[in-house]
Amino acid sequence: MAREQFQTLTEPMYYILLALTEECCGVDIMEKVRDISRGRVRVGPGTLYAMLSRFEENDMIRKTAEEGRKKSYIITETGKQMLGEEQERLKTMIRDGEEYWDGL
Repeated sequence: MAREQFQTLTEPMYYILLALTEECCGVDIMEKVRDISRGRVRVGPGTLYAMLSRFEENDMIRKTAEEGRKKSYIITETGKQMLGEEQERLKTMIRDGEEYWDGL
């Protein structure tokens, strides 16, 4: 299911998974996404928590701690695989674009 549902990742999805290569909670994830993308991508709470739920349902992340309303997560091997596949897809797109541009 995860592979079909997450065939390609949106920018927020990509950066959320990237942020979760280190354990962190929701507020920290939003900050890391902003930092990693140099402020280009911002994830609001609604988007973040919807994505965390979908990622967790598809075993791409797992909850590591829960203190009251604060929950921490980390990426799983499945999530790492999906993140790696997305990076390769993006590299291929860039390479194809550069080769095409060079030919014009």
